[in-house]
Amino acid sequence: MFEAAETGNAVPRHEYDARVPQLRADLLRTQRELSAQGRFPVIIVFAGVDGAGKSETVNLLNQWMDPRWIVTRAFGDPTDEETSRPEFWRYWQSLPPRGRIGLFLRSWYSPPLLDRVHRRIKRAGFDERLTRTVLFEKALADDGAVILKFWMHLGRDAQKKRLKQLECDPLTRWRVTRRQWKNWHLYERFVEAAERMIERTSTAYAPWTIVEGEDERYRSLEVASLVADAIRNRLTGNSGVLSAAIGARRRSSLAIRSTLLSRLNMSHRVDPSAFRRALEQRQGHLNVLHRKARDRGIPAILVFEGWDAAGKGGAIRRVTAALDAASYHIVPIAAPTDEERAHHYLWRFWRHLPRSGMLTIFDRSWYGRVLVERVEGLASPPEWLRAYAEINQFEEQLIEHGIVVVKYWLHITPDEQLRRFQERRRLSFKQWKLTAEDWRNRRKWKEYDAAVNEMIARTSTRTAPWTLVEANDKYYARLKVLDVLSDRLKLALRR
Repeated sequence: MFEAAETGNAVPRHEYDARVPQLRADLLRTQRELSAQGRFPVIIVFAGVDGAGKSETVNLLNQWMDPRWIVTRAFGDPTDEETSRPEFWRYWQSLPPRGRIGLFLRSWYSPPLLDRVHRRIKRAGFDERLTRTVLFEKALADDGAVILKFWMHLGRDAQKKRLKQLECDPLTRWRVTRRQWKNWHLYERFVEAAERMIERTSTAYAPWTIVEGEDERYRSLEVASLVADAIRNRLTGNSGVLSAAIGARRRSSLAIRSTLLSRLNMSHRVDPSAFRRALEQRQGHLNVLHRKARDRGIPAILVFEGWDAAGKGGAIRRVTAALDAASYHIVPIAAPTDEERAHHYLWRFWRHLPRSGMLTIFDRSWYGRVLVERVEGLASPPEWLRAYAEINQFEEQLIEHGIVVVKYWLHITPDEQLRRFQERRRLSFKQWKLTAEDWRNRRKWKEYDAAVNEMIARTSTRTAPWTLVEANDKYYARLKVLDVLSDRLKLALRR
């Protein structure tokens, strides 16, 4: 989930200096109108790893806006008075009134997160406290509050570098404590607990945004742009959910330079003369592993998503060629039928879950909700925004039942897609593969690219990660698909 916030995005000084004056003017203008209308409060929560810029960003927002109309709170250990009251009492005391903005550091998320990291509560207790937080935020959102939540992120090495930089500067040395270094040594626990927290509490009315925190200029523009968008769009009549969606699209087009997809090495190649032998070896290995999994009653689900002409069908055929035909089922997903439209969008996928020992392959999947349905306007922003949490919970149930879930995104470049389209048009036996819809989707490459990157960021979890397959070379892609599936089956067989 956090890999998308470790891509090294940075904003040059000249661009930052050029954009800040207009952005500050936007913030002040929306803040004044918010105060004048007095219709709703804005609640902004900052969480994240130490050194990722939480305090600096709060200070910046106070600097760029009028601090007289901002409530800023940083919660530490509860006082005697606070411990004598229910847990959420102190948070209710600090909420901003309508027309004001509240900035919260070490908020209602910190106590359960720290308790989980330090093993003071088990997962069930952690989930129970997160559910209480969701209900708290729902009550505020139902009353009209705009809620924005930012997880400020650094990779483990980047966090270590940041803490050392602060320690080396006499003016900032005081900011690095023994507890922060202890937290750094528990980095994996923090990330695991934070991923769970974000999965369980990112809702359509109070979504989390993961912000890459290494570059100060980048994170400042990222957060301030979304804050301005969210307030402005609510003031002009859009819902809080819609303003979050618009803000996400605005940031994608203006700020993000490096993404997980853009960083893939698309030059991977496999010599065609060596491919056949390598394929036979991989398929033989997979056959042995799947027979063992079938005998153990371990089911599996493969999800294939990717660009048109990325080679999903070819990769699926190389997988099935290694399996007993009676042990797998392929489910091609097209536009929903009338019966399927009459149900929740996940209904048709529940119908095809595999029995013990069986393998189900989805050629496109439930991710259509946050891809084609999002881009083509077939799902409203509230529908596709809440789908991230729904999908994570759906996959969590599959994994808890013992199903191996393997998700592939087959990625090709626009130039390679064009080459394949032209080849399909030229060869009579491939013409059926090329449709007018393929060309129409190609014209929306940027919109789909933004949707794919957000999908990966929000649904690539530790238990159900996305495998990004560099598919410009079909031979390389097919071998990688087989290798990943074999590795996942081996892991399941060790349990």
